[in-house]
Amino acid sequence: MNTQPQTSSTPVIQLRDLAKAYQAGEVEVKAVRGVTLEIRRGEFVAVMGASGSGKSTLMNLLGCLDQPTSGTYLLDGVAVANLNRKELARLRNRKLGFVFQSFNLLARTSALENVELPMFYCHPLVPLRARHQRALQALEKVGLGDRLHHHPSRLSGGQQQRIAIARALVNQPELVLADEPTGNLDTRTSIEVMGLFQELNDADITIIMVTHELDIAAYCKRIVVMRDGRVISDRANENRRHAVHERTALDQAERQARLN
Repeated sequence: MNTQPQTSSTPVIQLRDLAKAYQAGEVEVKAVRGVTLEIRRGEFVAVMGASGSGKSTLMNLLGCLDQPTSGTYLLDGVAVANLNRKELARLRNRKLGFVFQSFNLLARTSALENVELPMFYCHPLVPLRARHQRALQALEKVGLGDRLHHHPSRLSGGQQQRIAIARALVNQPELVLADEPTGNLDTRTSIEVMGLFQELNDADITIIMVTHELDIAAYCKRIVVMRDGRVISDRANENRRHAVHERTALDQAERQARLN
């Protein structure tokens, strides 16, 4: 029996003719050009494109890190353009979780303290005991319950990315935005991280991931391709890769190699 949650009919993101232009000297650069897109709860979407395609600018707009030049962006029904800076910061902290290619962990801070960090910006402030408990639960969810007091320098790249994912989850966001989350990882670790994303998505967490790697996008349920600031393709991924099966195959191959 398939127990995977079904994608909800309620859009968490609605974009209507969204555009973003920058002024570079006397030249206007149109980074995003009239994107119309809906992403519903429970989706796992890859946004692909070459350098300069507009995918990173679109991610910044989705993350409320930048404002569109024109068009409409509704995040969970809220018109982002109508919010002031304080309201935007509060919305980001409450609704969104971010995962970056470079992990962005504090080097002299433990895994537990790194994961607690977003809760310092909550309003009202999360009490100390609750911060510890929520951070612990997030780290256990990503398989690092035994690494609470390790600093990033004592952990592998895959473990550091798991801490970053736990940090993104600690405020129980509506949406996780991941920007090239496997860009600094080897093949095996990339499969492990994508497996974790698939597990989180199976638990009904909505994920949007920017990547330029087709083999990484293949783990997602839906693939959106951008070129020159526009969406040129938007399709369901009928041949989705499953990381749990690939991890098992790798383990078996390594055991066989040791026997030989």
